[in-house]
Amino acid sequence: MSTPDSLNPGLPAGLPDPAALARLAGEFFAALPGVTAAGGVPVPSQPHPPGLSLPPGHAGPSTPAAIPVIGAVPGAGLAPTSPQAPANAAAQAPSLVPHAQAPNGVPDLALVSAPGYDGRIGSHVLGVPQAPGAQPYYFVSAPPSAPSGFYFLDPAVAGVQGDPQTPPPVPAGRPPFDVNAIRRDFPILSERVNGRPLVWFDNAATTQKPQAVIDRLAHFYAHENSNIHRAAHELAARATDAYEGARETVRRFIGAASVEEIIFVRGTTEAINLVAKTWGAKNIGAGDEIIVSHLEHHANIVPWQQLAADKGAVIKVIPVDDTGQVKLDEYRKLLGPRTKLVSVTQVSNALGTVVPVHEIVAMAHAAGAKALVDGAQSVSHMRVDVRAIDADFFVFSGHKIFAPTGIGVVYGKREVLEDMPPWQGGGNMISDVTFEKTTYHGPPTRFEAGTGNIADAVGLGAALEYVERIGIENIGLYEHGLLDYATHHMRPIKGVRLIGTAAHKASVLSFVLDGYSTEQVGRAFNEEGIAVRTGHHCAQPILRRFGLETSVRPSFAFYNTCEEIDRMVSVVRRLASRRG
Repeated sequence: MSTPDSLNPGLPAGLPDPAALARLAGEFFAALPGVTAAGGVPVPSQPHPPGLSLPPGHAGPSTPAAIPVIGAVPGAGLAPTSPQAPANAAAQAPSLVPHAQAPNGVPDLALVSAPGYDGRIGSHVLGVPQAPGAQPYYFVSAPPSAPSGFYFLDPAVAGVQGDPQTPPPVPAGRPPFDVNAIRRDFPILSERVNGRPLVWFDNAATTQKPQAVIDRLAHFYAHENSNIHRAAHELAARATDAYEGARETVRRFIGAASVEEIIFVRGTTEAINLVAKTWGAKNIGAGDEIIVSHLEHHANIVPWQQLAADKGAVIKVIPVDDTGQVKLDEYRKLLGPRTKLVSVTQVSNALGTVVPVHEIVAMAHAAGAKALVDGAQSVSHMRVDVRAIDADFFVFSGHKIFAPTGIGVVYGKREVLEDMPPWQGGGNMISDVTFEKTTYHGPPTRFEAGTGNIADAVGLGAALEYVERIGIENIGLYEHGLLDYATHHMRPIKGVRLIGTAAHKASVLSFVLDGYSTEQVGRAFNEEGIAVRTGHHCAQPILRRFGLETSVRPSFAFYNTCEEIDRMVSVVRRLASRRG
């Protein structure tokens, strides 16, 4: 099977044959329990309306097509290929089996460079030359036996004790997934910036999108695009099925009781505004109190300030200690008979602090108040169970969890949503309209006036399913290891001040460097292809709590690596040495 590539002489000899790999991968995945032979984007399950007959040989919304594995003759057009093509099984391997191990040790660059010669070949070449004694393909071989421990779970190491110049030991066991396989799922990670491989450390601002999500969006627009709910034709049925299927995926992912508790909005900002201008407008009055924390993003401050100014209400703030963690004792003192709402983030976007929302929500309810939890920064890092948290509202944005921009979610307890007036008026949210009176639907449709962001809701569903396949706990463990590794190497650098050092953190490492503005540090990173966020991160109050107006904020995701952190650390060390 390994022969010189006569069709693409630029490729090195010895690479496995792409067509054979595609065929073998398709056969392999077809044999897995619960996995269809086609792989790729799932076909909507909406049945054809009664009375419609299908032509002979009809294969559903998409017809599998062979994908050519050689370059096209210049000027020749290629027939469009469906995302359902069986040959795509090879390209889908990392996303379908994200826990796969790669025992052969071949550098990932041997594969990600292939699309530079022919994208259609490169996208299917997932096999690699075998190491002696290795199984033919990394995604069918059992992981070798090894200790299960991880250095970041070892208390003696996690505390970064001992010589700060000595790095944590390399874990004896393998990570819960192969990060190189994960990285192949994200095409943008093959980009180069200033001639260097892109390092995406701006995940707290937005996350990159896996090929599974990109394919799902393309599939929607190629095969399902229609408005939803109000038509008898086939595409409306497919679009409705895809949209409402995404709502069910969100319900399952966050542990809600019913899809009627899931409202689609544009993002976390719109979600909080919806609650402020519906529940808040109805239930907050003069002299009532709204409690937020010092950690909040502007999106969880400004809407409440607007409401308080309109209603004559009062805003109170939970203080934080010098590590950036909220002070629960001080919070308890703020609660009183006029407290109507407590609205807090679960993870600080500026510091990474993980806030004890279970305790905060329980204390709010004990005082007779409602509680909202901002999950924009938590939902991609940790398991969220809204019924366990018991918040009345939980909100998050899709683009923070590998989904498209412009889509977000409001979870609300059914009994709370039922008592809320509509926010916007128009089509879709009504059951009957006359010139004298309008009757509204119940939740969630009551809060989704007009044509929603159908395609990106479907993309959100695909992103959550991708995360489910990997396992959010695996993601959290791996990211915690990255944070420990980065903290260990950044802390000893002279002139570095870490901002936010709470015991419980998500993968955010804000810092400043003596002698340099945050913009200068950001530019130095960019010259090396490293993307970080500099500025106030829409969280000015918490930065000012630490005497700052801006910070540098690297933020990590599960597709980042320790090698990328080494590149970042080397830039900081170089800047620090120049200052000295």
